[in-house]
Amino acid sequence: MFYHLERAMPKTVTIDKLEREIEKLPPQDQLRLVERLAHHLRKSGLSMKKELDLTKLYGLGKGLWSGEDAQTYVNHLRQDRL
Repeated sequence: MFYHLERAMPKTVTIDKLEREIEKLPPQDQLRLVERLAHHLRKSGLSMKKELDLTKLYGLGKGLWSGEDAQTYVNHLRQDRL
């Protein structure tokens, strides 16, 4: 039922058109498609998680709180949520 994407779809297919066609599929086929896409992305390396280097974040936010008491800053953030 599924074809290789490169052969089955013309170059002019848009994401919106694809989505409309996918919505016509039964849920089992939609899930199968998602699994195949995930497999394809894993294989291509696009979905590989990169390790976060926390040392690169050191000092990134300095200056955001300059001159403000830490508790005052936290209280201000909490007020914004209400």
